Amino acid sequence: MCKLGWGFLVLILILILAACKSKALLQQPAPTKAADIINKAISAHGGTAYSNSAFEFDFRDKQYSFSNNQDTYQYTRQENKDGDNIRDVLSNAGFTRHINGQQINLSPADNTKYSNSLNSVIYFALLPYKLNDPAVLTTYKGLTIIKGNSYHTLEIAFKKEGGGTDFEDVFYYWIHQDTHVVDYLAYSFHVNKGGVRFREAINPTTVNGIRFQDYVNYKADKETPLGDLPTLFEKGNLKKLSVIELENIRALKN
Repeated sequence: MCKLGWGFLVLILILILAACKSKALLQQPAPTKAADIINKAISAHGGTAYSNSAFEFDFRDKQYSFSNNQDTYQYTRQENKDGDNIRDVLSNAGFTRHINGQQINLSPADNTKYSNSLNSVIYFALLPYKLNDPAVLTTYKGLTIIKGNSYHTLEIAFKKEGGGTDFEDVFYYWIHQDTHVVDYLAYSFHVNKGGVRFREAINPTTVNGIRFQDYVNYKADKETPLGDLPTLFEKGNLKKLSVIELENIRALKN
């Protein structure tokens, strides 16, 4: 009787623990709508190809490269200026600058400036790959119609911790409801007295499974709400600043 009693109690305890575990799983929050949209966008632009990839391309007379290998990365920029070869490297280990093959010491301000500018070029080239980073704060803003197409509108902000020196910048992304592609984006920034930009994606090309896009870059008044930019764009009320083009995109061995 004693053995049967203890066995019965153990069985009841196992059933209770299993029931509690199942209940806990059922009560876990489902992925938010914004997170689901971002994941679909990342999949549409490259998906798993991003995590183990290596490319180089030319942008504004400089040569850039990036290499992603799961949790490690390396970004480079190389240019010839006034007879010197300048090579910048940004990786998990930090940022370094080499001139004619020799590493040089940089002031903290220059280190931040050069590393930020390198990271920015790669960040935009790889969109929307980084939109689900831990420092990203995402808000779903509803559907927007642009040129007759329906787009999910996402607001992207950043946590101070892990959000970089420009963590106060705010982005909007318009992701096609059916294709899940990022066709438009906008952002407000604070450096250099601040401003507002709107970008229209053009010239999509896919290389080794990753979609690259060029952008037409527009300017709006600094106080313009980001959510108003699609309407201003369709009315022709934005000033065209430049065309952001990635040239000679080449896949490398990683």
